[in-house]
Amino acid sequence: QVQLVESGGGLVQAGGSLRLSCAASGRTFSSYGMGWFRQAPGKEREFVAAISRSGGITYYADSAKGRFTISRDNAKNTVYLQMNSLKPEDTAVYYCGAVLAVTRLRVATEYDYWGQGTQVTVSS
Repeated sequence: QVQLVESGGGLVQAGGSLRLSCAASGRTFSSYGMGWFRQAPGKEREFVAAISRSGGITYYADSAKGRFTISRDNAKNTVYLQMNSLKPEDTAVYYCGAVLAVTRLRVATEYDYWGQGTQVTVSS
């Protein structure tokens, strides 16, 4: 069992930055690929970024490339999402997830565990 707790969301002006954190419980954190997804009102949950178990491989949605950076610290059981140059269309609830099937990191339905989400609001 893995419990995930996100933090770091908030209200920021367009062009600003936020750093999201996702703290995981348990001693098997390094066994899981980790991902960040987001969901805006009335929309489906969409992939943002993911990272392999060791942190050596990262994946990004086109909307996140060049602006967001995913990283992880297995010693701290934490995954991060650094978000720069934020836009109003980035406004959503951001969720982190943990997945054992590391070949399917972009697919939300493959994830085994989810956090409760953290709200990110970008004002224009």
